[in-house]
Parts: sequence; structure tokens; C-alpha cells
Amino acid sequence: MTALKGVPWANHLDWREPTPVQQRDVDGAIAQRHNPRYIEALQYLATAGGGHIDGDTVVSSQSYDVARLAVSAWLDGVDYVLTTGHSAFVLARPPGHHALRDRGMGFCLFGNAAIAAHYALAQPGIHRVAILDWDVHHGNGTQALVESNPAVAYCSLHQLPGYPGTGYSTETGLHHNVLNLPMPPGSASDDYHRQFEEQVIPFLAGFHPDLLIVSAGYDANAADPLASINLQPQDFGTFTRLCLGITDKILFGLEGGYDYDALSQSVVATIAARLGV
Repeated sequence: MTALKGVPWANHLDWREPTPVQQRDVDGAIAQRHNPRYIEALQYLATAGGGHIDGDTVVSSQSYDVARLAVSAWLDGVDYVLTTGHSAFVLARPPGHHALRDRGMGFCLFGNAAIAAHYALAQPGIHRVAILDWDVHHGNGTQALVESNPAVAYCSLHQLPGYPGTGYSTETGLHHNVLNLPMPPGSASDDYHRQFEEQVIPFLAGFHPDLLIVSAGYDANAADPLASINLQPQDFGTFTRLCLGITDKILFGLEGGYDYDALSQSVVATIAARLGV
């Protein structure tokens, strides 16, 4: 937020707060993708003061409410993009692309991108939604929550081997609607650009989406401590410009990214590319 508010084009940004969960059916949208027993257990854990879901995923007393508010922000983003035809960036956490139907993992509690995709499909005139996941980790949760729906396409570039150990190229979805592009440790800009031009863009464009959702994780930066991919912040601007060749209707949502300087620079590069500044 500090980085975005300090750029020369800060006056081009329209900052909005998410709709309070009491004012829209956030819980209904979550319940469509997640097991009610898991939702109840997560709420109970938070109410009891918090604890660990697994070794990586911590729940505080406020996590349940904040995760619901994050989902509301993603739904707001869908509404904005579909209403205006312009893009939106959901600057919210916790992330979501590792969250499975029955449990959270990998810092994720609810499957934000998958929930947003299915919400979008319920809106008038929306028949196909594509999800691009450029987080350095495979979005196993997103894939699991969308792969059975032929109206949703999912594409992921991610380090493999690496957490969570899924995302092999042989995983293609129940309707050939999944494209996984494993990237070996040490992969850099040229390797990613080649995959975008030869695989990512043809796959997404061929799906003809009415909305493109980007799970925008920034832990593929060379500076990030949790992986071994060597991208630079400006690469995410390049990826954004390539996506704009498919559609202007793009919803970006924050996933990973744990070096704050690289994270900030990458978000700035993404939004600058979308604005053409």
C-alpha cells in the first residue's frame, strides 16, 4: 500500500474497502466450495483463541473473520470488473490457492480464486472463466475446486519440485481444462517468457474466457526466501501485458510473496502495466 500510494500515477488508483460480510452472502459463496464441517471447525478454532491447522498454517482469533472479509473483497472485485469492464486488484490476505474443500493449508484458509470464479459464473452473460496462477507454488486447492467444472480453465506455472508437491504436467483436469507448467529451480525470465508465449497465452486465449482471474503470487521473485525461481519485478508487468492481449476483464488477487520490497515492486509493476503508465 505504501509503494502504491507513492507512485507518480497514484491518482489513477481507486481505493475501496471490501463490502462487510453481513451485507452480502459471503458465507453462501464459501459454502459452495468448502465442506460445512471444515468451515465450522475453522470458526470454532478461531473462537477458541486460534491454533495450527498444520505446521505452516496458523489461525488467530481473528483469522476466520478476516478470511471471510478477504473473500468478500474478491467478490467485490468480480462485481467491479464485470460491471465496468476494467481490471481490479484485490490486495487482501490470507491467500487462498492451497485451500482444499475440507481443510486449509499453506497459509490459506478459503479458496478465494475458485470461489470468485464460481461466483462469476452465476452472473448474467458469464459462461467461461479462466484462472492464471503465477504464484511460485502450485495452487493445488484452486485446481481441486475447479477441475470438475468445464466452464473454468486453470493454468499454473510453479516451481517443481517444491511445495505442495502437486502440479505435474500430467494433471490436465476432468475436461482437459487444466494446464500445469512445472518450472525447475533456477528458472528465470527467459524461461517464463517462453512458456507464456508458447503455452500460457494460447491455452487461455483458446478458452475464450469472459473473465480472467489471476492468482497473483510474487514469491517467484529472485529475492523471495521461500523458493528458488529468479524472476524480477518487471517480469510481472510483462506477464500482465500479455494477458491484456486476451481480455481487459482481469481480476488480480494477491497470493504469496514474502520479500516485502520485491512484493511491493511487483505489485506496482503489475498495476502499472495494466494502466499503461
